[in-house]
Amino acid sequence: MTSKAKVSGSVVAGFPSPAEQYLEPPLDLNELLIKRPAASFFVRVSGNSMIGEGIHDGDLLVVDRSLRPASGDIIIACVDGDFTVKTYRRDKAGIHLVSANPDYPTIHLCPGQELDYFGKVTACIHRF
Repeated sequence: MTSKAKVSGSVVAGFPSPAEQYLEPPLDLNELLIKRPAASFFVRVSGNSMIGEGIHDGDLLVVDRSLRPASGDIIIACVDGDFTVKTYRRDKAGIHLVSANPDYPTIHLCPGQELDYFGKVTACIHRF
């Protein structure tokens, strides 16, 4: 007697694991954190001016340069040749780059100052 059976799934030959039913496919951090690969880049943080937002010295930020800044966004900017990560605020008084640490002042942009926008921070990779 010959019969061809299909194999469907697997069976545990040792002790069953209740967690096996909750296994998910492998996690791809690029897929999870980067919506627009061609417009995204990583930058490492140096300093503690954004600790109130959970961004610490040594963290890795995911930045999307295709997104325009809106008030309240955390951005990467260059002010008069100096790079910084700050919260972007725009109001009737103008543009402000706000720190998330009281030890660091807010940057109030004045007429004649040069501001280059490099992108919106979309994720922070932080080690404990």
